[in-house]
Amino acid sequence: MNLPSYSDVVKAHQLIGEFIHKTPVMTSSAINKIIGAELYFKCENLQKTGAFKFRGACNAVFSLTEEEAKRGVGTHSSGNHAAALAYAASLRGIKAHLVMPSNSSEIKKRAAAGYGGLITYCQPTLEAREKTLAEVVAQTGVTPVHPYNNFNVIAGQGTAAKELLESIPELDIIICPVGGGGLLAGTALSIKALSKHCQVIAAEPKNANDAYRSFMAGYIIPSDNPKTIADGLLTSLGEPNFEIIKEKVDQIITVSEEAIVEAMRMVWERMKLIIEPSAAVTLAVLLENKSDFQGRRIGLILSGGNVDLTKLPF
Repeated sequence: MNLPSYSDVVKAHQLIGEFIHKTPVMTSSAINKIIGAELYFKCENLQKTGAFKFRGACNAVFSLTEEEAKRGVGTHSSGNHAAALAYAASLRGIKAHLVMPSNSSEIKKRAAAGYGGLITYCQPTLEAREKTLAEVVAQTGVTPVHPYNNFNVIAGQGTAAKELLESIPELDIIICPVGGGGLLAGTALSIKALSKHCQVIAAEPKNANDAYRSFMAGYIIPSDNPKTIADGLLTSLGEPNFEIIKEKVDQIITVSEEAIVEAMRMVWERMKLIIEPSAAVTLAVLLENKSDFQGRRIGLILSGGNVDLTKLPF
């Protein structure tokens, strides 16, 4: 299996630097006091298309050969990757065919269409998503760009943690959400290359804990009917990501739905930042395990801010 390394993250950063936002790192003395630690929030909710996904999608699109690019790109995604790929494709002047589950949030459907994506809806199962994408690829000849099982996507996602550690070098821990594992794998590649002592911890909802179970077992245990407010973390862990995660991630910690909502609300109220539930899992880890993190310098990746404002959990 061909896995990316940190040098691929560096190459990705050079390639996509002119297209992405170098997102700010923000702090909150109020939240620091509540947790009893020094926290640094990498605000990927302020990234183009509203999530870190634009980094990986952009790297994948601009890494295509001219011949591949001519055919356009395709993917299946419940939202953030679909919007990111559509926007990256528009920057290169190519088409993006998107397979989206019918139950994707309205804001994510509108965003993907707004960036010029050509959407095909399917039933909300992984099997239906993969089957529909295979049909679209057969009909159109597009190059598939998987949301997380993709070499260039993983390398692109690693650029967020690279920026964070370059801005705030002396961190003890970085906490990152895990769904399919592209962001976590990329984050681990960057952190372990740039720091000898910084730990990589993944945050995952208890109600969608396939990454935790897989990590403990040493082999992939697919998600079984996950039900969580963190809709971006419903996906089962990908194979290439898991290989990197097994080697480079220190710990996976699961959190309750109540803690996710509390963390989301806290960031909205104390930092005036709109984050989605999938981003709030990182702070939820600290809210539920305060005593384990006292006095530490901790980076948290706020993965996205695409929220349906008509369905807030508070």
